[in-house]
Amino acid sequence: MRSSEVQIKVPQVGLIVLVGASGSGKSTFARKHFADTEVVSSDRCRAMVSDNELDQTVSGLAFDLVHNIVDKRLQLGRLTVVDATNVEAPNRKRLLDIARRWDVLATAIVFDVSLDVCLAHNNARQDRKTPEHVIKRQQRNLRRGLRQMGREKFGRVYAYGTPAEIDAITVERTKLWNDKTDQHGPFDIIGDIHGCHLELVQLLDKLGYDTAASPISHPDGRRVVFVGDLVDRGPDSPAVLELAMSMVEAGTAFCVIGNHENKLARALNGRNVKRSHGLAETMDQLELRGPDFKAKVLAFIESLISHYVFDEGRLVVAHAGLPERYHGRASGRVRSLSMYGETDGETDEFGFPVRYPWADDYRGKAVVVYGHTPVPVPEWVNNTICLDTGAVFGGELAALRWPEKELVAVESAKEYYEATRPLDSGAVGSNDRKPNLLDIDDVRGSLRVETTLAGRLRIPAEQTAPALEVMSRFGTDPRWLVYLPPTMAPVETSNRPELLEHPEQAFAYFGETGVGSVVCEEKHMGSRAVVVVARNADVAGTRFGVVTGQTGAVFSRTGRRFFNDESLTEPFLGQMRAAIDGAGWWETHNSDWFVLDCELLPWSSKATELIRRMYAATGAAGTNYFAAANEALAKLSARPCFVNRPAPDETRPKGVDAQSAEDMEALMGRTSGRAGHMSSYIDAYRRYCWDVDGLDGVKLAPFQILAAEGEVFARRPHQWHLEQIDQLASQDPDLFHPTQRRFVDLSDPSQVAGATQWWTDLTSSGGEGMVVKPADSIVNLGPRTPRSADQSTDGKRLRRAPFGLVQPGVKCRGPEYLRIIYGPEYLEPQNLNRLRKRGVGRKSALARREFALGIEALDRFVAGCHLADVHQCVFSVLALETDEVDPRL
Repeated sequence: MRSSEVQIKVPQVGLIVLVGASGSGKSTFARKHFADTEVVSSDRCRAMVSDNELDQTVSGLAFDLVHNIVDKRLQLGRLTVVDATNVEAPNRKRLLDIARRWDVLATAIVFDVSLDVCLAHNNARQDRKTPEHVIKRQQRNLRRGLRQMGREKFGRVYAYGTPAEIDAITVERTKLWNDKTDQHGPFDIIGDIHGCHLELVQLLDKLGYDTAASPISHPDGRRVVFVGDLVDRGPDSPAVLELAMSMVEAGTAFCVIGNHENKLARALNGRNVKRSHGLAETMDQLELRGPDFKAKVLAFIESLISHYVFDEGRLVVAHAGLPERYHGRASGRVRSLSMYGETDGETDEFGFPVRYPWADDYRGKAVVVYGHTPVPVPEWVNNTICLDTGAVFGGELAALRWPEKELVAVESAKEYYEATRPLDSGAVGSNDRKPNLLDIDDVRGSLRVETTLAGRLRIPAEQTAPALEVMSRFGTDPRWLVYLPPTMAPVETSNRPELLEHPEQAFAYFGETGVGSVVCEEKHMGSRAVVVVARNADVAGTRFGVVTGQTGAVFSRTGRRFFNDESLTEPFLGQMRAAIDGAGWWETHNSDWFVLDCELLPWSSKATELIRRMYAATGAAGTNYFAAANEALAKLSARPCFVNRPAPDETRPKGVDAQSAEDMEALMGRTSGRAGHMSSYIDAYRRYCWDVDGLDGVKLAPFQILAAEGEVFARRPHQWHLEQIDQLASQDPDLFHPTQRRFVDLSDPSQVAGATQWWTDLTSSGGEGMVVKPADSIVNLGPRTPRSADQSTDGKRLRRAPFGLVQPGVKCRGPEYLRIIYGPEYLEPQNLNRLRKRGVGRKSALARREFALGIEALDRFVAGCHLADVHQCVFSVLALETDEVDPRL
């Protein structure tokens, strides 16, 4: 066996096994053509376990390490080169078994050089030498096994016999046939056609293709991806094949193989196959086209591959779908799964194999589009969708536009073939599937979460552990928990006398980050609440998987049920639905569910126990203390020695001097002032408390519509949100509390001054303060740039945020409200000066991270990702809340 090829082609993802005796040049070749991290050397592993490459007594342990490293690298899809003699078939088989386990191609490169060359190289070594008799034995084993190596499961075997041949080799890394990650579309992915040529042409017309052209093409450069099963059962399989073959040949379409094409190819090759399920009709139709056309069809089918990976890995197309671990892999198993799906060996009542519902457990990032099993309508299940809508059975021929994710379909002209089973009996995913909830292994230890706004975020293990404890005690059904709101950072500390926070710091921050327009929203003193409301119980079941009769949920920042009396939740949601009905939201937003970010008032409705134990207890204790202190001081100051104070030249009563009299006055003044602070403290928290009876007295202040079917509304400008919520509030003024606001152009000093005065008026009349947000909701300056390039258009240096993400909002609270936070006497000069040293940077960074995770959770839920992927983000927000940040900020 000799190879005449000077260029070796190896797959970018695969296993390369170097085969040859010691001294044949394997290690030199590996160093020349591959990175150190790609080469797994048996000698190196022997040194790693024993500190001695020549210690043959540890070879068993060394090869265990070799195989373990190979296993992990192939699992991750890394090119892996094994530098060992590998001259014995059992050793190669073990490596081939690992490659087969991870569905990658294996390539053997054989160094079949002469014994003299091996011995010469071995003798020239300075560090280590292999005994001559060992090299001779390796040579014999190599020669003995060369003949059978071609029958081993290597994709390719290259063999070279001289150092000159080996030195002339070049190595080219090639992409697998299924790797189309550089193809970004746009695509139109078409489901199972089954010979329905008329419907295919109609669908292409509807998608905008020029069906009169030859070959068919799209004026905007869109391309078709056929999911397979072009043939059988329908009236004109040859016409469908002809159309698909011409488009694929012209580069205006891709096609993966379906199980019906696979069976047709075996029949055309003369194999003994059962001509059922429409194959007989297809063979008869092909006979009319003649042998040349049949040969062309056979060549086309044999060129089809199992699946494609498009658009940087964001899109996978396979006839029967494909679990994530097989994406971009190549093996007989991958091909079989792509064509038929995974079965459990049983058959259903109609005689069809029972398919494993892989889509129910799918957690991949890539969207998987498939067909194979007919469904009544395409349904998103965990980021997957089936496009086989039974065109040949009288249903529809469907297509998915990518990246738009829009469905387009045409109705079949007639039922061409009678379905053996109902279309909805064999779906891969189903609405009554068991809910896929958070698995503890998904959140154990350190987490790394990819987000669109902030890149990869790391959640340390020391934060996930306490979050697990909190999450395990959730009172809310986890299926409703598609979002947790972020914390909010305050403005930078003000230097104004008797003020800790002032709007000028908020306006300065956004101005320095390049934000030109902001919205100032009244800050409601209540409890943060997320409301998820479904149109009815059916929607709750189909979209959220909740089949207990609940139609939504109201939960706190930590995911707990908002109402202690759970019987209040459904009536509350009923009021919400009535208002949504009146506002026409269901139709306007084309959604049967909404997620809203809100404040629920009064504060006491959720925090009654907290107020009673902390604030009211402090107020009562302080009131009693200062009343007693003032009474005692009043009695003491009434004594004659303080009342009838002698003149400076007169004899003073024993024990009393001028200084002690002044001290008494000062002490009485301080005590009276502290009593006044305590009174203001009590007024501050009482302002946000009132009695409620059930839902009577409860107010809801929504300020953002987070998401609905098909869109994450949190990305829309705040003005849109507030206008929509005004419509809702007008339907039920008793339930909804409107949010006052001011939009401010930061380049207009009069608008800035007006907003500042509004804040002053608001806080002086008992309001908590305001939240200042970018008018555009989300402002992301992109990746960090060098400081010299970090300039705005006017040359002013921008204030960069981590990841380029600008704060989604900063709170600016009034001086009286801050008594609740910092204590009754925080405005005393010595206390205020100490508080001015507070740092808000860590809190700001935390707010940005939690905000990015919240948006990511909504993105994933709206996109139909696996609930565990959504929960990963929700859990991470909860974990970050365990960070040791000053809770008063």
